[in-house]
Amino acid sequence: MRGRIYRVIGAFLVGLVLAGGIVWWQLDAVRDAARSQTSGGPADFSGVDLGGDFTLTDHTGARVGPADFDGDYLLIYFGFAFCPDVCPTELAEMSQAIDLLDERGARVQPLFVTIDPARDTPEVLAAYVPLFHPRLVGLTGSPQDIADVAEAYRAYYRRVDSEAYTYYLMDHSSFIYFTDGTGDLLYLFAPRHTPEEMAETMRRFMDAEVS
Repeated sequence: MRGRIYRVIGAFLVGLVLAGGIVWWQLDAVRDAARSQTSGGPADFSGVDLGGDFTLTDHTGARVGPADFDGDYLLIYFGFAFCPDVCPTELAEMSQAIDLLDERGARVQPLFVTIDPARDTPEVLAAYVPLFHPRLVGLTGSPQDIADVAEAYRAYYRRVDSEAYTYYLMDHSSFIYFTDGTGDLLYLFAPRHTPEEMAETMRRFMDAEVS
């Protein structure tokens, strides 16, 4: 029994170190962008190599990419439907931020990219995403599809198995990516950002288009 406990603790600590490295890398990118922020304007993430084009399967079974969405902007979150706490919280706050934009919210397409494609089939996502926002699109694909898009966005994820449970969980980073219509990063929201702060940042980008 003691050996099993040590193995579980050891696996958790390894995962924590790995996750910490990815999170530190992402936060470092945020800090670099913040240093280049101009007075009154949004931070400049143009030099941060995150995001880009992708092709995944949506919750209706169609193969889609950034060009298939009507929004001028994308708001992307990586998670999984079986997630007990973090994912529902972040998706709810992401949806609230879009609603705070009022009619401008129609210009932002929210996307939920699963990092658990084995369980998150299009049918599962079709039942899951409407719980958060009527326009939220769930995206899945083959394990390689998910690995490719996660690498492009530097999204960390790892399956966590434990002998104490009959199911597995997924360890993953928890950032919300605000991109242009091609999927290129404009801003990276950390979990500490409130829906109000997210909405204000997105509004500034929209205002900058016409200034």
